[in-house]
Amino acid sequence: MTRIPSAGGGSTRTFTPIPNIYPGQRTLAAAAIGGRKITHPWKAILAGGIAGGIEICITFPTEYVKTQLQLDERANPPRYRGIGDCVKLTVQDHGLRGLYRGLSSLLYGSIPKSAVRFGMFEVLSNPMRDATGRLDNKASLLCGLGAGIAEAVLIVCPMETVKVKFIHDQCSLRPRYRGFFHGVREIIRDQGVRGTYQGLTATLLKQGSNQAIRFYVMNLLRNWYKGDDPSRDMHPLVTALFGATAGAASVFGNTPLDVVKTRMQGLEAHRYKSTLDCAFQILKNEGPQAFYKGTVPRLGRVCLDVAIVFVLYEEVVKLLNNVWRTD
Repeated sequence: MTRIPSAGGGSTRTFTPIPNIYPGQRTLAAAAIGGRKITHPWKAILAGGIAGGIEICITFPTEYVKTQLQLDERANPPRYRGIGDCVKLTVQDHGLRGLYRGLSSLLYGSIPKSAVRFGMFEVLSNPMRDATGRLDNKASLLCGLGAGIAEAVLIVCPMETVKVKFIHDQCSLRPRYRGFFHGVREIIRDQGVRGTYQGLTATLLKQGSNQAIRFYVMNLLRNWYKGDDPSRDMHPLVTALFGATAGAASVFGNTPLDVVKTRMQGLEAHRYKSTLDCAFQILKNEGPQAFYKGTVPRLGRVCLDVAIVFVLYEEVVKLLNNVWRTD
């Protein structure tokens, strides 16, 4: 606080200097006041983790069926005649619990995966928002790509490798893995830590494109819905509809990468020299239609998955805003 003498020698007036604010801080402050509140990264991490844990418990059976169909290569010959037959034989052989085989490995990874995804997205997108909190569609594409790459390296690749090996192991006559930690220990003992990073290139491509498409479509629809009023609330049903649309777009956009990734992480991954070789062998031996194997079960799961996650994320953030002030 500084005292400044007034003109003419009268009483002094006090002046409080305004602290320096970096341009990025000014943008965030204005956005928090003028429109959609900027979501603090730590809130995004917590909300994302909660949303991811609940979602995977709901949708795992469809993920199980999708993975089984993708691993059921033609040369075997195929064991399953379709989605219904896969569910029927699994329940027949292992009971209803068979549809949840491998859930533990996915659950352990789903919580941090979703936390990293939303946390990284907010870290990247917050400085790019305008004074009302609105995010440009092109910027959302880049932020989604960054979030997808982060979750692929830190969480998804090792998690998915273990999950695929668990599900594939169940198909063998004598399953080796007795549980999550036993399976991880066996994989690392046989192949080292590198064994949990099989198919990293395919996973980077898949997750990066996945989240780029999803966040882009979600942001595009959100901006369209809010129009000139960025503070307009979105009903959870609207969020769910937009999330399902974003999920469907990502499925049709990168299912071929998902198929290659699954093959590269299976127990027979040693058959392929690289991600490119895997894609070439699938094309050569099974034809282009093999790249869309498991699309229907994946479409159902992903649409439900993305809809649930975005709704839960938005609602948990609203709840956290009431009890955790970060302005």
